[in-house]
Amino acid sequence: MNSALIARLRDDLAAARYGVETLTALWGVEADAGLFRGQRVPALRGLENSVAPAARLARAFVLGLAVERGALEAALPSLGVDGAIELGLVELVEGSSDAAPVLRPLLDLRPYSFVDAHGASEFTIASDLGELALGHAIPPHHVLGVGGASMTLSGLMIDEPVDSVLDLGTGCGIQALHAARHARRVVATDISQRALDLAALNAQLNGIDSIEFRLGSLFEPVAGERFDQIVSNPPFVITPRVDGVPAYEYRDGGLVGDALVAQVVQDAAEHLAPGGVAQLLGNWEYRGGVDAFDRLDGWLDGTGLDAWIVEREVQSVEQYAETWIRDGGTRSGTAEFDRLYGAWLDDFAARGVTRVGFGYMTLRMPERGSPTLRRLERLDGPLGNDSHGSHIAATLRAHDWLTTVGEEGLADARLTLAGDVTEERHYWPGDEHPTVMTLRQGGGFARSLPLDTAVAALVGACDGELSIRAIAGAIAELLDVDGGALLEELLPSVRELVLAGVLLSPAE
Repeated sequence: MNSALIARLRDDLAAARYGVETLTALWGVEADAGLFRGQRVPALRGLENSVAPAARLARAFVLGLAVERGALEAALPSLGVDGAIELGLVELVEGSSDAAPVLRPLLDLRPYSFVDAHGASEFTIASDLGELALGHAIPPHHVLGVGGASMTLSGLMIDEPVDSVLDLGTGCGIQALHAARHARRVVATDISQRALDLAALNAQLNGIDSIEFRLGSLFEPVAGERFDQIVSNPPFVITPRVDGVPAYEYRDGGLVGDALVAQVVQDAAEHLAPGGVAQLLGNWEYRGGVDAFDRLDGWLDGTGLDAWIVEREVQSVEQYAETWIRDGGTRSGTAEFDRLYGAWLDDFAARGVTRVGFGYMTLRMPERGSPTLRRLERLDGPLGNDSHGSHIAATLRAHDWLTTVGEEGLADARLTLAGDVTEERHYWPGDEHPTVMTLRQGGGFARSLPLDTAVAALVGACDGELSIRAIAGAIAELLDVDGGALLEELLPSVRELVLAGVLLSPAE
């Protein structure tokens, strides 16, 4: 890879102010939303009267349209068209006029903005052209850019400083780039050499030199090594293993059903250092009358790992098949779509699968002793607005604190109410007392937690001055009930509120 050419490309992109803010200003927020839906006409209309370098670059590398040589030369004055061809960004369109040669983009190259613990920043990410630019279904070796799943995982990533991170199945390298902002070194693996080449291009393009790229399947390239953090958006999509159904490298792991996710969970234990955390996305099957969480429990048994799994969505097998067939670029209403649809439904029926769950998995190797955390929960509402990675790290700390202090220590703790928590009360018209009381969390996973009178009173008194034991005693006097019995009744709710981040321990 020609580092000098990549440096010139980086300089040209900076000079053109080729970023999210510039492009949104050129074509507007509605065009941004249209691109997310796979529609480029609004963005094209926004660019049609602009000769700005950023507009010319966006026509080629975001919208996937051919561009005249002179226009590209003007947009990339340092790299030049010959440099762009050498880097594999464009190729000359055969048959175009010698007087006005036309170039076809070969890669998607677009800015991506984000906010993490280090503040607001932006990457430029190269990936393969999608079906919008290609005009047909994507090929099996397609290297995906920044999509919804990758943004979900990067938002969940704990970004506290660590020595080493493994990005398992790096794809275009987006998780490795994020990890490099808080880790001394990052190892990124993938089964696709093309993915590794693009990921290495992205690392250089964004000025990051702390990532090592290794070719191989899953954990094979890091046999015998352990890491402080593992992040992975693995190829978890459940795909029929029959002839005629394409297997896309970026999403299909080659195993039957959800076996690949199970394997990643079980193998992670061999590659986490004591105290190390793995964060994964995954799918899991509901088979017959068996709850998927029972199957997930089985995956975790014997691993020696702490585990916190959050199921965010459950789809019928019909919805699931439609989603992923369209994801490959095959359009509904075609004979090919119907053929693939039948193959997916046959596969699910053969294994008794009725639904598929999707969610987040946080695994941790205990620093010493046996695992203490096994939490599986379903949260299908909107998430909060703050850093979800910070919330996950705080939840792990809260669990550890609760485990250390025990019931007596919790009763004697002086807790405070988090600043993002509000309370809702609903009344029947004319009634003095509320019929429903709910705590709502503004950040984190934006939980809604039901309250009864005693818990509401306790939460309202948690300002760090009085212990839970003292508050429960005062409430017991007001309600004319036994203080010890009320404290025992309240402690499970207090424990859950601490885990949820609604009540903050002294450690926070």
